[in-house]
Amino acid sequence: ITQHKVDAEKEILITVGAHEALHCAILGHVNPGDEVIIIEPFYDSYPTMVKLAKGIPVYVPLRLKNGYSSRNFKLDAKELESKFTSKTKMIIVNTPHNPTGKVFTYEELNMIAKLSKKYNTLVLMDETYEWMLFDNLKHIRMNTLPGMWQRTITIGSSGKTFSATGWKIGYAYGPEKFIEAMFLMHLNIDASCATPLQEALAVVLETEVARLNQQSSYFLQVSALLQRKRDRLVKLFKKVNINGVIPDAGFFFLADYSKLAKQVNYSSETGRTEDVKFSKWLSKNKKLLPTPASSLYSIQHEYLAEKWIRLSFARSDETLDEVEEIINEFSESLAE
Repeated sequence: ITQHKVDAEKEILITVGAHEALHCAILGHVNPGDEVIIIEPFYDSYPTMVKLAKGIPVYVPLRLKNGYSSRNFKLDAKELESKFTSKTKMIIVNTPHNPTGKVFTYEELNMIAKLSKKYNTLVLMDETYEWMLFDNLKHIRMNTLPGMWQRTITIGSSGKTFSATGWKIGYAYGPEKFIEAMFLMHLNIDASCATPLQEALAVVLETEVARLNQQSSYFLQVSALLQRKRDRLVKLFKKVNINGVIPDAGFFFLADYSKLAKQVNYSSETGRTEDVKFSKWLSKNKKLLPTPASSLYSIQHEYLAEKWIRLSFARSDETLDEVEEIINEFSESLAE
C-alpha cells in the first residue's frame, strides 16, 4: 500500500483512536512559537491541539470554484505558499477531507509536497476516511510521493474504517524519528490501548487487504453503502432548497442553505454568525441537527461559511426514513 517496508516495532504507533494519534503527533513535534498550517474547513480539534502545544495555527482555506462538487474545492497555490515561513513546523492535510468529502489529487498533493520540501516542513496526513471512496476514485497517500516518506506522519482510524468507532483504535506510521517522539507523548497520555481490540482489528485488516478490489471486499461494500446514503440525503435536502456539495468520500457534506433562508424566518435565533442562527432554527423547528460550518473555520475566514451547514449521511436507514418524513412535510409547507 505504501510502497515502503514498515518496521512494525519502530515505525508504527497504536493509539486510542485517530484523535490521540493526531494529538501525539502535534504535541511531539510542535514547540512553542512554531507555526502549523491548517487547511479550512478543518476537523475542529486541529487548532486546539496546536494551541495546547503552544504552537500558532496558520489558516488557508479551500475555495469552491464553480459547481456543487467537492472536487471544486481548491487551494490557491500562491495563497498556500504565502503561509509558509521560517517558523513553519508542520502542515496538516486531511484527505479524504472532512467536511467537504474532497479527495486530493496527485497534482494537489505534489504541490504541497514540493512546498514542504522547499520550506523543510513536516507533513501530518490525516487519512481517517481513506477507504470510504465513491465513484471509483482512488486515495493517494502522501508518503508514496517522491521523497515524502522521510517527512510524513500518516494517521489512520481502524474504528472509522470498520464501523467500530467506539473501540477507539487508531494508528500512526512513518519514519522512526517521528514515531519515537509520538511514543513519548502516548506513554504519558494513555500509555496503552485495549489489546483484544487491537488483535481483532489487525485480523480484520489483514483479511481485507488480502481481498482488495474483490467483490467480497468490505471496503468496496461500505463505500457502495455510503454512496447510496449520500445520494439519498443530498436529493432529499434539495427538495427544501438546501443544495449539497456532492462529496467524493467520507461521512459528511457541506450544504448551501441560502435559498431556503429567504423562505423562512430565523431572526429570533441568537448567534454570532448566520449559519449558527439557522442551525438553531432548523434543530428546534424541524428536528434536524446540522453543524454550523463556521465552527470549522478560523474567525478570519468564517465569512466563507456564512451560508453553509455540515450534514452527515452515515446514519441508519431507519434514521434516514425519519429524515425523509420530516423533509417531505417541510417541502409541502414551503409550497403552501
